[in-house]
Amino acid sequence: MKDFAGTPGTLTALALRISQCIFAAGSITAMATTTNFFNFTAFCYLIASMGLQVIWSFGLALIDAYALMKKKVLHNSILVSLFVVGDWVTALLSLAAASASAGITVLLFHDIGPCTYLSEC
Repeated sequence: MKDFAGTPGTLTALALRISQCIFAAGSITAMATTTNFFNFTAFCYLIASMGLQVIWSFGLALIDAYALMKKKVLHNSILVSLFVVGDWVTALLSLAAASASAGITVLLFHDIGPCTYLSEC
């Protein structure tokens, strides 16, 4: 297997996984600090999806850190396939959650008009 940037067990992969954790946690924090996010299913789905992203990325960051400490190569085809499928699933869930949240935001603040729903403003 070729060694390129971002392959499991490299410093680049560890940095990417940590940044995924940070941005997903930031998304959760931004949504959870609002007062009425739980009134909309799309926003609840965003928090659930980002929670799964944090767990997945943190787990793979730990695996990458372990591989770097022990100087092991994680080029096992079964392991890499598991990483690819897991990343694919979390990417689709994150895309769906972000799209749904953006759709609700456009509906509330552009299509319906600003502050129509007083409790959400």
